[in-house]
Amino acid sequence: MKLPPQRAGHPASEDLKARRARMPAAWTQQMIEPDIVARDAQYGGVGCFVSEPEQPVGTMLYFHGGGYRMGSPAAWANFASRLSAATGLRIVVPDYRLAPEHPFPAAVEDALSAYAAAAHAFGGSMFVGGDSAGGGLAASLALAAAQTPVGLILISPWLDLAVSDPAYDDKPADQFFPKASAQEAAALYLQGHPANDPLASPLLGDFTGFPPTLLFASADECVVGDTLKLQSKLADARVLAETHIVPGMTHVWPVIAPSLPESAAALAAIAAFTRRRISNS
Repeated sequence: MKLPPQRAGHPASEDLKARRARMPAAWTQQMIEPDIVARDAQYGGVGCFVSEPEQPVGTMLYFHGGGYRMGSPAAWANFASRLSAATGLRIVVPDYRLAPEHPFPAAVEDALSAYAAAAHAFGGSMFVGGDSAGGGLAASLALAAAQTPVGLILISPWLDLAVSDPAYDDKPADQFFPKASAQEAAALYLQGHPANDPLASPLLGDFTGFPPTLLFASADECVVGDTLKLQSKLADARVLAETHIVPGMTHVWPVIAPSLPESAAALAAIAAFTRRRISNS
């Protein structure tokens, strides 16, 4: 799929700048798992955080969440190191450009550039993953990349920027990414571009040839509707998919709540999925 032209954005508000600066300290680079090496690198001109065991069995490009307007590789470093420890994979977290300074399709362009360069640099089994908006970005990459990943891992993915699923109104307890936040984030990212572009809203894509996919969502979060619709579309396209709908969890719980048994279970499921994909590729 061809990307539309790059567009100029506008400066972030002071409130958004402050929210970016308040990323939870518990997500920061200060807590890297034992026996995991962390470093900074560049792939395809995109700065990246890299977390890897001594002998990686493959590579995963993982996209952080934040509604396309917040988040950073440093804030996801702990989760990246936990993913490395659980899976044995090298985890590459790109520092893709954020809105509103860089509206769609800047993030997708960065994702494709980093993916192509990392695939060339490392070879072997290439996975793609992400959470929230990063899950949407990972799905967009899977639709557009010249080389299909061997597997896709999506945690609480935000897949339809029209924000129209009934779950947004049916899940009032979701205060992490409620409808108002999703609408605000979509407006900053799209800046007038149609929400029905599959590279912005990958739920509307053609899933012929889509990679095997592992999906996670809470039964009590607003984006669960996106996840269930994607599961149905993948089934219609005869794409291998495994879906975990977990009650009582917050948005992106495996990332932000590492001590929960449900987070450990999610990492175990990701590890099992990646092992199967490597053995079958």
